[in-house]
Amino acid sequence: MTQSNLGNQLYEIVDGAKAALFEQGELAQLTYGAFDIAARALDGWDQDEISVSFPIGYSADKQPITTNRSYRKAELLGRYQFLAFEQLAVNGVLQLVTITDAMLGDIVRAVVLRYPGKLGGKRQIPMQDVLQAQSVEEIHLRATDLLLNDLSYKSPAEFAQQMEAILSVNLLECPAFHKYIEIKATRDIHVHNRGIANDIYVRKAGSHARVTAGTRLPVDIQYFLESYEACLQVTEWLERELHSHWHSTLYEESQQKQIELPLPPSTGRGLFGAFESPSVDSAPDSSTSS
Repeated sequence: MTQSNLGNQLYEIVDGAKAALFEQGELAQLTYGAFDIAARALDGWDQDEISVSFPIGYSADKQPITTNRSYRKAELLGRYQFLAFEQLAVNGVLQLVTITDAMLGDIVRAVVLRYPGKLGGKRQIPMQDVLQAQSVEEIHLRATDLLLNDLSYKSPAEFAQQMEAILSVNLLECPAFHKYIEIKATRDIHVHNRGIANDIYVRKAGSHARVTAGTRLPVDIQYFLESYEACLQVTEWLERELHSHWHSTLYEESQQKQIELPLPPSTGRGLFGAFESPSVDSAPDSSTSS
């Protein structure tokens, strides 16, 4: 059986992640716009008190259990601003990290399946996993998943060192990857520590740490945009570096198309520039321009 070009396979993984990142940017913009439209419509209503119904549970007969809450107009507008300027940014960063981490994992799996020896001779796998595996490839994948799980607890330097042994590329040579380390540490803080930075965050983020331990770790629209760009730069760097080690005809074709086609007026990365924040005295002062 003829094996597919590994370089092309790796390019498709990275290119797919880049497309997912662009889609995340698009969805974030659409969500932001939806909040803006709702807030503007609400601002034009005559009544000062609005009743909103929302679910608080789900019954055994598969019907939502709802409750009602009354908001004053200014209060509800403030909630929309919180969703648009804070919660949207936090959720967006979570998605960016998920996409980038999944890409790195898929790249490692693709290389290990082609070159199992890159796992190293000391890598162990539970006997139960071996007995349950349907093929040798499945054993390799389970061993790779164990490796990736171990790497999630390593320092950034140890992570990059292990990845270099497998991929032959040094992630620490990518400037955007250092920013990504801080982004991932921020994600962990908002998932596991209610947004309050701790010593683990400071250690992982290193010189990119934005606050000290015990301080609220902010995530706003500006930070989301910076994180979005950093993740895109990581994918672009990986495309070039992986191509230099595993030749990809698909990568070469993509570069040729970029040379032949004129650049559009907009690169597609400018987000949140079309809307202004609703005018609410009690709402946070947030910037919407990138």
